[in-house]
Amino acid sequence: MGNFKINTSDAPIFILTGFPGMEAMEAWLSVPLLLLYAISIVGNTLIILIVKQEQSLHQPMYCFLSLLSVNDLGVSFSTLPTVLSALCFHAQVIAFNACLAQMFFIHFFSWTESGILLAMSFDRYVAICNPLRYATILTNAHIMAMCLCTVVRSFAFILVFPLLLHRLSFCHSKNILSHAYCLHVDMIKLACTDVSLNSYYGLSIVLFTFGLDSVLIFISYILILRSVLAISSQEERLKALNTCVSHILAVLIFYVPMVSVSIVHRFGAGLPHAVHILMSILYLFVPPMLNPIIYSIKTKEIRHRLLKMFFRSKF
Repeated sequence: MGNFKINTSDAPIFILTGFPGMEAMEAWLSVPLLLLYAISIVGNTLIILIVKQEQSLHQPMYCFLSLLSVNDLGVSFSTLPTVLSALCFHAQVIAFNACLAQMFFIHFFSWTESGILLAMSFDRYVAICNPLRYATILTNAHIMAMCLCTVVRSFAFILVFPLLLHRLSFCHSKNILSHAYCLHVDMIKLACTDVSLNSYYGLSIVLFTFGLDSVLIFISYILILRSVLAISSQEERLKALNTCVSHILAVLIFYVPMVSVSIVHRFGAGLPHAVHILMSILYLFVPPMLNPIIYSIKTKEIRHRLLKMFFRSKF
């Protein structure tokens, strides 16, 4: 990496990194990342358009799915500019305020995704455990309220991050980040003042949001499983469980990488830097790519509409 002159005034700058030690191959390594972006953007855009255009899909489950796709697009577009500039054009310098803005949006969309997955689990719980009241419980007003609460919760919690970071001093000769994008945990590692408040606050909201959401999702599926096992017909049991498969997979591909990244960051100090980069890529890049694929394969209505779009003459 070249020599950078860092401004240590009130507005520090940061250095984005791609794949340390493999700078000569970064252009090639960026190709699979760009492919992930392309699949994510095209896939989620198609999901949104299909749900919007297909009248039969104007149901609570698909409303939450389209919101999930919008959020996944937000995750992709939050990281895309700096990943492209750092890996493809070797433009690695980012200003402090720009880094704060990117950090805010990355964490905001991540927190929002957790809330959306919780709302989707509630939808599945009502559909299977209380189907007769499904239409009266999940009205348009209630759906809007759930979505609004999810967004407001994420915004309120994440807004504190930039405020806490502004009070820190960054006096390193090189403020070099671990990735080609800005994350809260990376930025506080570079501070030369006490970051205890940042760490405690970050851990608290992780437990209050991701922790609480995951527990509630787990409880909802315990109740769903109990209701499904009470169904006498095996065919009906399988049919009920099949409506949950897509959501279960979406939950797993979101929470498993997120927990793995957290463990690696806290206890994997001795691991190669490439492992940290790989885990962060899995956390931020893979769920937005896989969600539309999973729902396209497992949801008959969406799959049929996609086939109809690409093979009009046969459908």
